[in-house]
Amino acid sequence: MTVNIKDVARVAGVSVSTVSRALGEGPVSAEVREQVQAAVRATGYKPNLSARRLRSQRTQTIGLIVADIRNPFFTAVGRAVEDAAYRAGMRVILCNTDEDPAREALYLTLMQEERVTGLIFAPTRATLDRLQADALDFPMVLIDRAGPGRAI
Repeated sequence: MTVNIKDVARVAGVSVSTVSRALGEGPVSAEVREQVQAAVRATGYKPNLSARRLRSQRTQTIGLIVADIRNPFFTAVGRAVEDAAYRAGMRVILCNTDEDPAREALYLTLMQEERVTGLIFAPTRATLDRLQADALDFPMVLIDRAGPGRAI
């Protein structure tokens, strides 16, 4: 059975909004914050990241779409991106396209659905020629290939 925020509130003896404030570093006393943390530990509560994304519209997630993860260049890029994201408290979604424009289109849609904070992308020439930055809901940085005069 999944434990939700209402269960934590019941165990802590506080309201759901108080639990939300305590978990979100909102204005609550240290005593109440500890009560809520104790209830979280007792219930095994884990935040629902999907629900949090819907409320905040921020995912703290970087998308990384590479052409071939076996290529040492992309392996090094992946490592550097993950290291920087970790230091910034962010997550990385890594996708490998094998230079396939159909997979690139699928992964670009995935990045929009996941509401990534930003995207680092190594596109094929075919995708690069069709790419429209204003059609995306997030900032994008291109690697490995440059697009002529694009706002990317």
